[in-house]
Amino acid sequence: MKSLLRSLLAVALLGVASLSVQAQPAPKVFVIDLAKLYESHYKTEAHITKLRADEQKAQVELERLNKEGNGLVEQYKELVEKANNNPLASADAKAKAEQDARAKLEEIERKKQEIQDFRGNVERALQQQMGAFREQILEEISKTATEIATRKGATILIDKAGPTGIGISNFVYLDPAYDITDEVLAEVNKNRPAAPAAAAAPAATAAPAAPAAANEPAPTVTFPGAKKN
Repeated sequence: MKSLLRSLLAVALLGVASLSVQAQPAPKVFVIDLAKLYESHYKTEAHITKLRADEQKAQVELERLNKEGNGLVEQYKELVEKANNNPLASADAKAKAEQDARAKLEEIERKKQEIQDFRGNVERALQQQMGAFREQILEEISKTATEIATRKGATILIDKAGPTGIGISNFVYLDPAYDITDEVLAEVNKNRPAAPAAAAAPAATAAPAAPAAANEPAPTVTFPGAKKN
């Protein structure tokens, strides 16, 4: 009797397992290129344009600080000249010039630190803005992609942009019919604002100043005693 019960129990468990397997849908895989979707999203383009404008504003402020720093350096040089190379100056005048030169050198060091702090703060702020935006927009893209893939009956959605551990594509072969990147891209960009109409150029206007070269280095301050790299 016990043997019969064990046999019946085994058959019942096998049937339950079989039903469980049959209940799972057949896998249907679609893929997207998240890198392409991120780079081609109209919000990404707008955000990068804004960041570039912020960088230009920061560059203007940095040039102002550097100009102030260079002015301090010139004042320091004049004080050193008075203290060391003026034979007509009295001992008291030379001592006063030396004292002023030391005070000016301290002011230069403070300005140098101000410039370094400003540059570091701007870089961190821009990186934080870009990181927060990237996280938000990737979440939006993933949600839209999932909705489209679900409508198509997908059970799995894979990002094909991510490289493997040796830096190559995750896919050796991929049927383009399963790639829904362009469909997702059309969906996420359907609300792209219309581009503003270009304003007509006024007649007889002066030629605009030439823009700075893209790779032109930022102006720097030559601080007294600084070593060249």
